[in-house]
Amino acid sequence: MADTITLYTHPDCTYSDALKSELEELEVSFVEIDLSIDPDKWATVEELTGGERITPVMVTGDVVEVGFHGVG
Repeated sequence: MADTITLYTHPDCTYSDALKSELEELEVSFVEIDLSIDPDKWATVEELTGGERITPVMVTGDVVEVGFHGVG
């Protein structure tokens, strides 16, 4: 079974939109955590990024990818 992809996003972030669009085009399922709706999750983002408040952050299993670099 594949690892679940968790995507931390913010609606003001065009990179979040780009990553979501690319995942949807590739029909990759993911769980989105919108930080504007769930602001208490910023603490988790800061843990994952070494203290940065940056989006998007994509977590797949033990792999954390910060920012948008394109999928694949």
